[in-house]
Amino acid sequence: MTRPEPLDLSQLTVTRHDRDAVGMRYVYPVLSRRSGGLSIGINLNPNNACNWRCRYCQVPNLVRGTSPTIDLRWLERELESMAKMVLRGANTSPKPNQTPGRPRDFAISGNGEPTTCRELIEVLELVASIRERYFSGPPVPIILITNGSLVDRPKVQACLRRLKELGGEAWFKLDAGSDEGLRRANGTRTSLERQVQRLSTSAALCRTWVQNCWFEVEGRPPDPAEVDGYLGVLARTVASGAALAGVLLYSIARRPELPEGTVLSPVHASWLKQLAARIKGLGLKARVTP
Repeated sequence: MTRPEPLDLSQLTVTRHDRDAVGMRYVYPVLSRRSGGLSIGINLNPNNACNWRCRYCQVPNLVRGTSPTIDLRWLERELESMAKMVLRGANTSPKPNQTPGRPRDFAISGNGEPTTCRELIEVLELVASIRERYFSGPPVPIILITNGSLVDRPKVQACLRRLKELGGEAWFKLDAGSDEGLRRANGTRTSLERQVQRLSTSAALCRTWVQNCWFEVEGRPPDPAEVDGYLGVLARTVASGAALAGVLLYSIARRPELPEGTVLSPVHASWLKQLAARIKGLGLKARVTP
């Protein structure tokens, strides 16, 4: 690969998350609202395939499916190139909360569900190696952004254990408080009970945050009954002894790409803050990203 150009952080915005921003197959820079600065993304689904179909999804041409075989040598070269770009861009004016020449995190996610990737644990090892070789100081966090649908599989559980050893954390999707709510929000037939069991498993294996996207439908705020159901799920999960790190609340920042997403719009920041207060009342941390 040719010598990378310095990364111009000033060109990144929270509303532009192009996976091909620097012309790489797997790796991309993103200015993350939830991370609070520059995140190095690892896209394990460049084929735009996912086993869920969330109605707010912003992936163009989404299809049902799994991650393709990952070329690990190619990925390693791209990670090295991105690390050098970040380091060489140290003199570029960073966004707020961004340390010059250092990313806020490595985020394993992309255009589909990353835990469908057969090489996931090898990917974790590559990221850990690049982190150690290029970024001194406290370890840059490694985050696995997942819908949680495969957490009951032994191979995914092994990855979560390794992620814990690396000091990383999982961001686990839970967007509803009922079976029907999951079907509407995420296009999945999984039951709420099974998803909550997976959440408890994830929390037992690795530091786990619940991630939750709320949105308006045709200008109407979320159904209060669905919200109450969601809060009830969190309360029962905490009561069962699951050690959740907290809840990440956010809304839509970019236009959904699916036809069923055309009627969606962001909820107001004040609505999210009110929900955060109710979550904190359950004894959980809550972070709001409008």
